[in-house]
Amino acid sequence: MQRAALDFECFSRELASVDRECRERLLGEGREYPTLERFQTLLGRLGLANDGLAEQLTQTHMGLLRQTARFHPHHVEVLSELHRSVRIGVCSNFSHSPTARDLIEKAGLSPHIDVIVISEDVGIRKPRREIFEAALSGLGTEREDTLHVGDNLRADVEGAAASGITPVWITRRVSNPEEALGSYTGPSPVHTIQDLSELLRLASSE
Repeated sequence: MQRAALDFECFSRELASVDRECRERLLGEGREYPTLERFQTLLGRLGLANDGLAEQLTQTHMGLLRQTARFHPHHVEVLSELHRSVRIGVCSNFSHSPTARDLIEKAGLSPHIDVIVISEDVGIRKPRREIFEAALSGLGTEREDTLHVGDNLRADVEGAAASGITPVWITRRVSNPEEALGSYTGPSPVHTIQDLSELLRLASSE
């Protein structure tokens, strides 16, 4: 374990500065800001530029995130059933692809997914069209025959609609869907579901 003589207050202050100046700018442009690059930038400002240390910080941060992940066992069953008749892809905004793929694997979903597109890999985040195009290319499906499921109205619903993909809004993690829709000015979701299991009905009717 590498150590540096640096108090936590200084570390937090400089990290907040990096986020304001770099992370927010890139995300505002729809570009991904990889976690490793974030810590490399931080260490450079602190005069501690060291790729090994940046990797350690990344692994520590992502390790804590992994601990907070909660999986829903019935999702495996749902995707297994869907996969009998349709191709399935993951199109996700995530700043560390290995962690994203590891979480998908640990959730038991990997055998039922044909393509995984993570924003760190393509450098672009939803709602930009490029990441949706990458997912479509990997799936080999026609956009008009494709559903995109997500809980973020701008990234998922607006992004999918702008790409000609049918947006499905899942509200399981949305505390107040009515309020969220009331403050949203983009295209409306074509379908709204509360749980992933409802996709079985949608897929059969499409």
